[in-house]
Amino acid sequence: MKSNIKVFLKGIVDVSPLMIPVVPFGLIFGVLSIEIGFSPIETMGMSLIIFGGASQIVLLQLFSGGASSLVIISSVGAVNSRHMLYGAVVSEHLSDLKLLWKIIISYFLIDQAFAVSNEYLKKNKDKNRYFHLVGGGATCWVIWQTTTFLGIILGSAIPEKLGLSFAVPLTFLALLVNDFRKFINVIVIIVSGLVATFGYNLIPFKAYVIVAALAGLLTAMVFTKNKKKYE
Repeated sequence: MKSNIKVFLKGIVDVSPLMIPVVPFGLIFGVLSIEIGFSPIETMGMSLIIFGGASQIVLLQLFSGGASSLVIISSVGAVNSRHMLYGAVVSEHLSDLKLLWKIIISYFLIDQAFAVSNEYLKKNKDKNRYFHLVGGGATCWVIWQTTTFLGIILGSAIPEKLGLSFAVPLTFLALLVNDFRKFINVIVIIVSGLVATFGYNLIPFKAYVIVAALAGLLTAMVFTKNKKKYE
């Protein structure tokens, strides 16, 4: 059995390639948050407490667009609801852990860490395999907090023509690459994307994120009933 440190370092190595687009993503969040009117303490507080890049960007977009508190909270909750699925998937590998460790791991269970650690957990049965998830998640945490801070400090020095906004979709496209291999996944991505795009100006109260998520879930539910037919 590999030592805890080796498994931890393995998580860092495996998640590192996915950190490349996260750097400009974190810078963007720090810059936008200050420009919208949040203080540096509030901006760092969001990254420390929420620790979810997509939901934090959504929060800023809706806040700047004048959305109500109810819509903002609901949208952020909808975007972050995917973490419940992540938790359900990895729970079978962590059932023997103490509650404290489960709480720690749940905090670090974000998109990139889940993407690499889920495969590792499936292939390795050692009792300390959860250190891979801790290593990956901790790496994401350090990168995100550091880049958020740099975005706050250096935001005014970053020229608009640099085009850092490309990093937001790029980050999630990197995570979706494997999903394009299945017909059902592609249909769900297309449906939710179209609903969000066309609903941006049509759906009242800036609730397009919630509606798009529900449309994607409904589509997935319909198609998975005939899963064998489409795979």
